[in-house]
Amino acid sequence: MKHRKNKIKRQHGIIKGLKKFLEHNVSSLDSVEGIIPGRIKVGKTPGENLIVSYQYSTISGAKLIARSGTSVQEVFVITNDADKLKEVIEENYPD
Repeated sequence: MKHRKNKIKRQHGIIKGLKKFLEHNVSSLDSVEGIIPGRIKVGKTPGENLIVSYQYSTISGAKLIARSGTSVQEVFVITNDADKLKEVIEENYPD
C-alpha cells in the first residue's frame, strides 16, 4: 500500500476529473479494496466532460473506462460487490 491514497494507486497519472470522481464516489464504498488506474491513451473521439463507464466484471472486481477530452484510461477496481459499483457508475453517468 506504499503508493496508495484513498484506496487509489498512484503509479500512473490520472486524467482530468477522474481522481475527484474516484475519491468521492468509488473509494468511499465499503466493498472497494483498491483502485488501479491504467495508462492514459489518446482516443479518437473528442469530448469535454469526464465520462466513466462500466466495462465488465473481472475475477477480482471490475474494469471501468474513463474518457476526458481525447484521453482514455482504463481503471481496475478491486471489489467483492461489482453490482454495487455498477449502480454507482450508472447513477453518475447514465447512458
